[in-house]
Amino acid sequence: MIHTKIKFSKAAILVGQNNPLIVDHINLPDQLLIGQILVKLDLSGICGSQLGEITGAKGKDKYLPHLLGHEGCAEVLQIGPGVKKLKEGDKVVLHWKKGSGIESEPPKYSWNNKILNAGWVTTFNSYAVVSENRCTKIPKDTKPSIASLLGCAITTGFGVIENNAKLKIGESIVIFGSGGIGLSMIQGALSHSAYPIIAVDVFDNRLKLAKKIGATHIINSKNEDAFSSIEKILGKKNLDVFIDNTGKPKIIEKGFSIVKNDGRLILVGVPVKGENINIFSLPLHFGKIITGSHGGECKPDEDIPRYLNHINSNKIDMDSLISKNYKLEDINKAVKEMQNGETSGRILINFN
Repeated sequence: MIHTKIKFSKAAILVGQNNPLIVDHINLPDQLLIGQILVKLDLSGICGSQLGEITGAKGKDKYLPHLLGHEGCAEVLQIGPGVKKLKEGDKVVLHWKKGSGIESEPPKYSWNNKILNAGWVTTFNSYAVVSENRCTKIPKDTKPSIASLLGCAITTGFGVIENNAKLKIGESIVIFGSGGIGLSMIQGALSHSAYPIIAVDVFDNRLKLAKKIGATHIINSKNEDAFSSIEKILGKKNLDVFIDNTGKPKIIEKGFSIVKNDGRLILVGVPVKGENINIFSLPLHFGKIITGSHGGECKPDEDIPRYLNHINSNKIDMDSLISKNYKLEDINKAVKEMQNGETSGRILINFN
């Protein structure tokens, strides 16, 4: 039996959909079970998935109250029975996609003398018990801000370009929605020498950043007809890839209609439950592809070191993806700023 060294943690708790998160102290499990790891968080990103959990985008949440967060950078404090790939003192990326190692039981936290639900990884807490297969070791000199984004934003963004879109040199691409993951896609498209790289959003600050990091053209869909503008940019050239990050059926349907006969429509955003898309499916029989992405089909143990090497060797500007750092106590302010578009890139929660 391995008793947990740390007994308490500060955490942001989702107690009700469309309610502010409650920041409070929680009790950690008394012992580490097979495959569990105790970590101290350095930084956590806030992903659109958490915004969806807060607003109930996928329907009723049957696990309330529960913890949140699925991308972060942490230090290993203690390992449970059976853990082989990590040791105390290691620096790790925390990610929601399964990697190698044991998938442990989810930890049993408690709050106000009641069970507090959590998955195999949570990052909106200063200390966390996570599953071995949700951790990937990184060099200790890795910049923590970049490491935290490798848990989702970078791996999903690059993975969508590489694995879902299978983007080739010189192909054209539209990225509809330029938040944290969309911005990573733009950098991934730039790494693949795509042209044009057309970024679409409703917030000028995000589009300004998109242009800075690699978009060749930007469109504010609130101020102009995005699809007419896309056609003007393309001229007589056909569109190879359309990526939707919004989950809005009308945008998905139109995206499907404008990609070429053997083009690819990649769905990253998820429509609100009950909202369906309506397409004429005949083009699917002649080579047009529509596919959903599951985290860019990332394989954390392989892709995180590879992407990190790519970022370092090519001096890719990932710092621009980070808009602000907040303390955990200010997480509701951070969530609101993401929801209203006030921030252009990722917001990080800093535990130090």
